Amino acid sequence: MNEELDKTSQNAMSIIMLAGDAREECKLAYDAIATQDMTEAQRRLSLADGKIAKAHQIQTDAIQATIRGEKQDYNLLFAHAQDTLMTIYSEIIVAHQLVKVFASLDARVKKLEERDG
Repeated sequence: MNEELDKTSQNAMSIIMLAGDAREECKLAYDAIATQDMTEAQRRLSLADGKIAKAHQIQTDAIQATIRGEKQDYNLLFAHAQDTLMTIYSEIIVAHQLVKVFASLDARVKKLEERDG
């Protein structure tokens, strides 16, 4: 077995690791949303955004290399990395929406409490 990974496999592993780190931050954001700590949720999502952006840049660089005519061998690991990247990116989008929804609900409840208070 080759002990050194080729460039495509190295990129794939970088994407998977960064996306996994982004998923962990996203999970922590969901936990913060559940406890109504929107400041912490937004902080965690900001960290997730940074990690997923780095992973996405690696993918974009690979795509641009292909467009430039650089040979890219098919690699199942890279296909898995792309799948992981897009799945976690979707999770982050949902978490951002949940922050908006819960912030809006909180504002509405506060208005009702002030009116009835």
